[in-house]
This record gives sequence, structure tokens and C-alpha cells, in this order.
Amino acid sequence: MKELSLHILDVAENGINAGAERVGITVEEARKDNRLRIIITDNGRGIPADLLHNVTNPFYTTRTTRRVGLGLSLLEAAACQCNGSLRVESTEGRGSKIIAEFDYDHIDRAPLGDMTGTLISLIIGYPDVDFEYFHTVDRRRFEMKTVEIKKMFDDRPLSDSDVFRKLRTVLQDGLKRLKTSEE
Repeated sequence: MKELSLHILDVAENGINAGAERVGITVEEARKDNRLRIIITDNGRGIPADLLHNVTNPFYTTRTTRRVGLGLSLLEAAACQCNGSLRVESTEGRGSKIIAEFDYDHIDRAPLGDMTGTLISLIIGYPDVDFEYFHTVDRRRFEMKTVEIKKMFDDRPLSDSDVFRKLRTVLQDGLKRLKTSEE
């Protein structure tokens, strides 16, 4: 995938398809330490312990609708080619945690991409799921929680045009400030 945000979308949707009602997405850009870390958590069904070792095998899937599962294997390959790693932690019945790390300035690291678009796609596409997004650049932080957004609009649907515009503005402005702020 050309952008890391698309990997994030894929992993988050996998959690939702596994029954998650809450998804957390954390992006940590530690430029001084030359590290980019992406953490995606969910409270879905989790992965049985006996299957956990197969999660990055592109030719293994438990789905019956297709014979391969490329998402985590592609994310692992993207991380490894940038002196990074992928770790999957999961407890059956409690959920999963995916941690991908990259050398921040590695020439082969894909750009983070359109996080606003990715988050909007998830939030609008899965209105019954609560999302939390945390993004740090060095010591600066931006966060967004759909529970708080819903309260701001008296639980109007997130697809409501006013709510949608506000959500998009909050994400765009927050990420722009995060990227342009000076220490």
C-alpha cells in the first residue's frame, strides 16, 4: 500500500469485523529518536492462541470468503523494510493490539497519508463503533474521541452534515496544528 493510513484502515476494519465496539488508533512520531510507531487496539473477539503465529502468513486466513489474508503480512513487510517490526498481541474474547514500528526517516517508508480521510471513513462507515485517535509528534499531542464528538452534538448521527463538517474540521485542524507547531 502506498500510504500507512491504508494499512491502519485495513487493520481497524479487521477488528470491527471481529466484533469490536471500540477501536483505538495511536500514531507516535518520535522524530528525534527516528521512530514511527502505529498502535491499533480493539475489543473484538481476539485471536485464538493457537492461530496467533499464523497472522502474518499471507496464505493463511480463517475467512471463508477468500483464501488469503494479506493485511498484516503487508504491514509487517512495510515495517521490516524500514528497519522496523510488527507485533501482534491478542487475547481470545478480549481483543487485539497491533504495533508496527518504522525508522522514521527510512527512504522506503511510505508516508503516513490521509489520516483525516481514513478516520472519517471508519467513523462514518461504522457509526456504532467508538473510535479514539491519538497522534503525537515529538511531545505535541492531538486526540479525538467519537464519544466526545457525539456528546457535543447531542448524539446526532455522525453522518449528519453539520456533524460531519465539524468532525472533518476538527481532524484537519488538529493534525495541521500538530504538524506545524514548533516546540
